[in-house]
Amino acid sequence: MKSTLDARVAVSPEVMLQEIEGESVLLDLKSECYFGLDPIGTRMWRLIERDGSLRSVHGALLEEYDVEPARLEQDLEMLIEDLAKAGLVTIERQG
Repeated sequence: MKSTLDARVAVSPEVMLQEIEGESVLLDLKSECYFGLDPIGTRMWRLIERDGSLRSVHGALLEEYDVEPARLEQDLEMLIEDLAKAGLVTIERQG
């Protein structure tokens, strides 16, 4: 089974982000629905915007936060799945 970290993620061009004191509100222009991200979710989003490689995002977050790699991978996977279900990102599985 391939690791989630082997995937690439692209942010939908239909999403606008407003950051307020480290937290974010995402607006999906297509559905007109709002979504909130806490400070760590916001950091994950910003890294995904910069480099859609989940392996790169995971590596950067490991350097910034004191967290077990497996736990971080699980949290990142859960966020990505939620964002994808809401249509805010698309996932491209490698291999």
